[in-house]
Amino acid sequence: LSPGAKMGCFTFIKVMMILFNLAIFLSGGTLMGVGIWVTVDDQSFVDIFGTLSSSVLQVVHVGYFLIAIGAILLVIGFLGCYGAQRDSKCLLMMFFSVVLIIFIAEIAAAVVALVYTGLAETLLTAVVTPLLQEKYGQDESFTKIWNATMKEVKCCGLNNYTDFTNSTWYMKHNVYPDACSPGIRELLPLTHPFLRGCLLQGCFDQILEEIKTNGGVVGGVAAGIAALEVAAMAVSMYLYCRLDQK
Repeated sequence: LSPGAKMGCFTFIKVMMILFNLAIFLSGGTLMGVGIWVTVDDQSFVDIFGTLSSSVLQVVHVGYFLIAIGAILLVIGFLGCYGAQRDSKCLLMMFFSVVLIIFIAEIAAAVVALVYTGLAETLLTAVVTPLLQEKYGQDESFTKIWNATMKEVKCCGLNNYTDFTNSTWYMKHNVYPDACSPGIRELLPLTHPFLRGCLLQGCFDQILEEIKTNGGVVGGVAAGIAALEVAAMAVSMYLYCRLDQK
């Protein structure tokens, strides 16, 4: 290519790099805003986005998660956009390094999720079950979210109905939650849960099954994100190397 064509190609890629990272920066700001909203008013989030959102809220605190992701996207967008606009080799290398670290972390997380699903269930049980036993019926927001999840997903507790055994709720009312025994309202001990219509399956298994059912969509989104990250790293490295020749 002639020097003019090379410069035109460089300018085009630079502009695309700026626009792409500007979009990332704005997306990060949006996610942070949503994260703050969910942190302040998680019930409205459940009312708007429905069952899946209430299910996810049991596994991670969506508000803090979105704030963290939004902050990372803000940093990436700033480094890529400002680095390309200012022809800064330092910022471009920082952008490349951050995206590479995230890319490696995503691959590691995917491998761990595939290989150690049982370990994830064990860890969640150790963390969520004590909270369920202590806060269900005591914390209004926590109780509403769990009720919405159990009714819509048709499950009971994280693992099964025994998560509520010896819980604060059971000790106080001497009965399992209504969502665990649809159609039954008597405040009596649930001694024969299956015969009494109790939902024996836990929410973790139901959510996991839902994820597996939509595995193609999840995999496609993950592959798309990975492709964008690889492209972003390639473009940033191209700009970095071209700056040496200017």
